[in-house]
Amino acid sequence: MKPYFSFQWHITDECDQRCKHCYIYSSGEHTCLESMNWEQMEDTFYNCLDFCEVYGRSPYFYITGGDPILHPDFWRLLGLLHEHDIPFTILGNPFHLNDNVCKELKWYGCEKYQLSLDGLHKTHDWFRKPGSFDCTLEKIGCINRAGIKSVIMTTVSKDNRMEVPGIIDEVVKAGAKIFAFSRYVPSGGELDSSMTASEYRELLAICDKKFKEYEAEGCETYFNKKDHLWTLYEYEIGEFEIPEDAEKGMIYGGCNCGNCHLTILPTGEVYACRRVAESKVGNVFEDRLADVWITSMENYREYEKFSKCSRCKLLAWCRGCPAVAKGTYGDFYADDPACWADENGELFELV
Repeated sequence: MKPYFSFQWHITDECDQRCKHCYIYSSGEHTCLESMNWEQMEDTFYNCLDFCEVYGRSPYFYITGGDPILHPDFWRLLGLLHEHDIPFTILGNPFHLNDNVCKELKWYGCEKYQLSLDGLHKTHDWFRKPGSFDCTLEKIGCINRAGIKSVIMTTVSKDNRMEVPGIIDEVVKAGAKIFAFSRYVPSGGELDSSMTASEYRELLAICDKKFKEYEAEGCETYFNKKDHLWTLYEYEIGEFEIPEDAEKGMIYGGCNCGNCHLTILPTGEVYACRRVAESKVGNVFEDRLADVWITSMENYREYEKFSKCSRCKLLAWCRGCPAVAKGTYGDFYADDPACWADENGELFELV
């Protein structure tokens, strides 16, 4: 059990963009934009604190949406976090940021502000909206000057994977403090944008080489190897070793779902993971989160059910991405389609 617990809290669906891969808008059927009112936000906040008190965790909030800054009670919520001395990260858009706004965010306790780049100029603006690419890079400076860590996240698919090295160059040049990428999660009905194991392994190798080159130059950008298949890759090249004192049955890393994370939507619906379709486990307006954690959430930490990972020697540190498995095969515990290890955690030749 990790000492902290993270709540990804979507306070509103309101947004300045209509991204083609967005969970809210991509289906084209989202006609009613939801937002929590202030009373609901207060109740949610204290429900989260109650959870952490029960289980001895330190709360950490990822405030998001939509774009959370568009919520009329956004600053009021930050005041509540500040009052309780709780750190937080904002996941949002760049469009409403300037030096004064970022200074205010810092005063309230914002540690990181995460923006997205999903391709180079043409690709990113196609995914999101014209002008978004340039605006995102420009606002990295505002965030940094306020003393907040600027984070750039990329959603990678078959369509944009070969642009990732170029994105890394742009991010470093702009001075972003942290860069990471995660894979696109299929949501059904669209064209296949997932990568094969061979394609993804190739991408990790290319990025690893680039990361190490920048680190050797003294680059200040931290490259967060967010995807858990990085563990498999580093095991393969000898940079990760299974600790000799590792206890059997313990979970040391890998997916945080079922361990130290919950997602809360503007409707109050609680999800095991926002990226896992049909993973609703309760409603924060009706349920005590401390009770949800030991009832419906149990369905997301039955590690022996993983079809391949349960027999893999890296089970306690990897498990790939169950959200991608669920989106691809309809089963949270199915094989990660980008994993290139066999069912015993051994490596095989990619074709």
